[in-house]
Parts: sequence; structure tokens; C-alpha cells
Amino acid sequence: MKDERAAKLARLLVEYSCEVGEGDHLQIELIDTPTWFGQELIRAAQARGAHVHLKVRQQPLQRLLVGGGNDEQLRVQAENDAALMRQMQAYIGVRGADNVSEMADVPQERMRAYETLYLKPVHFDLRVRQTRWCILRWPTPSMAQLAEMSTDAFEDFFFRVCTMDYPRMSRAMRPLVELMEKTDRVRLVAPGTDLRFSIRDIPAVPCDGKMNIPDGEVFTAPVIDSVEGRIAFNAPTIYQGKTHERVTLAFERGRIVHAESSDTGHLESVLDSDQGARSVGEFAIGFNPHVRRPMKDILFDEKIAGSIHFTPGQAYEEADNGNRSQVHWDLVLMMDEKHGGGEIWFDDVLVRRDGEFVPEALRGLNPDALTA
Repeated sequence: MKDERAAKLARLLVEYSCEVGEGDHLQIELIDTPTWFGQELIRAAQARGAHVHLKVRQQPLQRLLVGGGNDEQLRVQAENDAALMRQMQAYIGVRGADNVSEMADVPQERMRAYETLYLKPVHFDLRVRQTRWCILRWPTPSMAQLAEMSTDAFEDFFFRVCTMDYPRMSRAMRPLVELMEKTDRVRLVAPGTDLRFSIRDIPAVPCDGKMNIPDGEVFTAPVIDSVEGRIAFNAPTIYQGKTHERVTLAFERGRIVHAESSDTGHLESVLDSDQGARSVGEFAIGFNPHVRRPMKDILFDEKIAGSIHFTPGQAYEEADNGNRSQVHWDLVLMMDEKHGGGEIWFDDVLVRRDGEFVPEALRGLNPDALTA
């Protein structure tokens, strides 16, 4: 894997995604990532005249720190890492995982403390809001297994997705951004799903390789009390190291009033984390032409062509509906024909059917158009 594709990806992250320039302070955080890819990132950043700050973590060690730690440890760690993050202009996080379930047996109360005392103040409140940042998953045999692919085939897939022509995608998504910002009422219809909500006066944000790689979505947020109906997600999801299948949520006046999954007990405990966890902070439409099925990795799955995701918990500042939570759980509904089909309606106008955009102005986002 150590080849020109990796160097190209490192340059994409530094030069395009985070626009690192002369004098910028850049934090690179590597989690279970090969040293040589960290070297590629450092070289690319130093070639731009940046000051590089490096953090290296390993998930098995993180499991012990979180599971066996205490609130005082998390508080001091957050204070120190927040002090550094305040000085950063850019952040690149590369996250591998030899075992995607490494954190599965960490007690729920310790995970909640980690999210509240560390993750939210350092990452949601500082990194997300105040830096040019990009998150990347690193391909591992564990990811290949989840995707039901050989290691070599998954690596080829990974680099094809992650080094695609994101500027071209960026141009193609502009009409969707404009349409969403004019839209009031949204309706989603699919097997087990009939959901209505408003996105009126909430910005639509294009995701074109600037904050995540892979990328390919436009997100906004529902008016917080407008969500009504039921949604049945058909992509598996992992949260806090636990796998959920067949997540179904029912809403009344913007609140989740009923929830079930293959692990309903854990699902309910997450939704009870705080007041905002039962409201929704994000609605997004995915269209990466190279991602066509779920692989239990949300940075890929939320970009599946023909999908949407709906997110209990924290809203992003760029498309803020006011919801605040330590939770941000992207749940994916695939609406292409292969996965049961479905429709998206904006103000009673059909926008997408069975994963294909219908209006002429949006057809440039259909898979065939983006890969032509």
C-alpha cells in the first residue's frame, strides 16, 4: 500500500481538504495508523510551511484509559488538549482500527463521561467550530472484513473513493445546495418509512472533501420540533463499539417517542444520554458514486449513493437548529432500488426516486454522471 496513491492522498488532505498554508499550526492525530503514512502527511504539511503537532494513539490503550479511568483524568486531559487545539488552524485525524469493536465492553457510564468531559469540549466545541479539519478512516483488515472484501480489494476501493475528483463533485452539488436552502417541507417515503419535517431557513452545507474523506453529501438540519412520522433505517450501524441492525425511530413534535433495533436496550440508553439525544441535529443526502453498499463505517456509509442519513443528537454549527447533545449518531437509510427504493420530496416536488435525482439541474450528482 505504500505507494504513490498514499502520497497523493496525503497531499489531498493537506492542500485541498484543510488548505494548510505558510505559518499554519496543524495537528495530525493518528489512531492505529502506519508510521509511513504519518510521514507522508508531515512531509506534505512541511512543504507548505506549516507547523506540525503530532498525536499518536492506539485503540487498545484508549480502551484502558477510558474504561479504567475517572472523571478527574478526563478533565485534565481535556484541559490540556483543548489548550493545544485552541492554537490550531487545521486538524487532520486518521483513524484506523484493528478491531472496530475494541471499545464495546467499556462500561456505558465511562463512555458517557468520555463523550461529555473530553470529546465534546475538545472536538465538538473547538476542533469542529474553530479549525479547518478533515477526518479519514485508514484501511485495515478489520474494515475489509466488515465490508466483506479481501484486504487487497478493499485497499483498491479505499484509494479509488478517497482520491476521486472532489472539485468536480463540488461543482455538481451546488444546485442541490441552492434547492435545499429554498425548501420548507421535506418528506421521505420508503419501506417502513413515512417521515415529514421542515428545513426552512436552515443552511445547507456541501461536503466535498473538505471535512471528511471520503465525502459526498449535502447536510442541513430539521426545524427541531417539526419531525413527525416513522423512519426505518436499513444500513447496520456501530455506536460505542456496539452493532445495531434495523434501527427504527418514531417521532412526535420533533422528539423520538419510540425506538427499537437489534440492541434496543443500548439504543435507549444512548437516546437517554441527555435532553438533546432524542431530537435530531442533522439531515443529509449522500451521493458518492463509488460507495454503493454499507460497510459498518459511518464515514463511508453516510456517503452511499442514493442514501440519506438522519442524526439524533448534536447539530453542527454550520447548519444549526439549536439542538445540543453529547450524542451525534448518523443513521443511514439507503433508498436506491437495490435496497428497497424510496422517494425524497421537497415542497411536494419529487427530487429523488430510487436513488436517482429527478430534476435536470441535479442529475449531475447521479452515479453515472459523476463517474463519466
